[in-house]
Amino acid sequence: MTAERDRLAAEVAEVVEVVEVVEFTDPLCPWAWGSEPVFRRLRAALAGQVRWRRAYCILFDHDDDPAPDPAAETAWYARYVEDISAHTHAPRAVRLRRVAASSWPASLVAKAAEAQGAEVADRVLRRLRESVFVLGEPADTPALAVSAAAGVPGLDVGRLAADAASADVLERVRADHAEARRPVDEVLSLHGCESPHPGAAKETPDGQHRYALPTLLVRGAAGHRAVPGWRPYEEYLSAVSELGPGPLPAPAALDPTEALARYRTLTEPERALLTDGGSWPPAGAVRVDTGNGPLWLHPEEAAVHPAVGRGAPSTP
Repeated sequence: MTAERDRLAAEVAEVVEVVEVVEFTDPLCPWAWGSEPVFRRLRAALAGQVRWRRAYCILFDHDDDPAPDPAAETAWYARYVEDISAHTHAPRAVRLRRVAASSWPASLVAKAAEAQGAEVADRVLRRLRESVFVLGEPADTPALAVSAAAGVPGLDVGRLAADAASADVLERVRADHAEARRPVDEVLSLHGCESPHPGAAKETPDGQHRYALPTLLVRGAAGHRAVPGWRPYEEYLSAVSELGPGPLPAPAALDPTEALARYRTLTEPERALLTDGGSWPPAGAVRVDTGNGPLWLHPEEAAVHPAVGRGAPSTP
């Protein structure tokens, strides 16, 4: 009995000591897209040391009122994205075809991709983001969301489509939706933050609140820390260090060729943050021009990426 108690106690201690990072996000959110360079670096720094989980908030919900003038709404939203990209320097589509009708299809596909491994899930989510911010056609239907992921290495597209349409995945995204609408008190009112997107919780139509996107919630045995909105890398790392094993070393900067091979696509902000500043572009890299700088594709990615053939790709 003593040995069994010791084993159970050790298991409980291990669970308690694990730091969890919950990323509240949406595949079609412009601020989340602009946070990708910092989050890619943060995930590299924390690899194997925390449990990272994404919760899909559903930015564009089913019960949102339809726009009385879709063309005017699209023009307004394109300007809104342009304003955000002026802060984040993230690519934006040359032409936005429409405002997303719903975040549910993309969120279901992103959640379903998790069953095929973390690397596949990361790359599927990236494609969903690029559907709107590079191609200008948000993946807002089941067919478009699945199609956006086609060609991701290691992805079983048939399984992805079936899982995204399953009751289990729907229930998991519904749970994310509900979790995002139970924000911690600290984000209900923020003061003294100079960020262009401080990240205070947003009021919902029913008078409740949800997390602003993106928000990272770090949880551990010693409590939790919330880092909402558009923040520098150091703030995220500090929140994890406070609840985790202590100061964490910065991930080593990658050779440009290695970085493009690992991530498949890189924006200019990602090139600056993730690489060691070596010779650019890598051999065979394919450039896709956007409304705010290029997106660089690994040649193998360019062979299957929907941007190639639809935009203005070129090989330097």
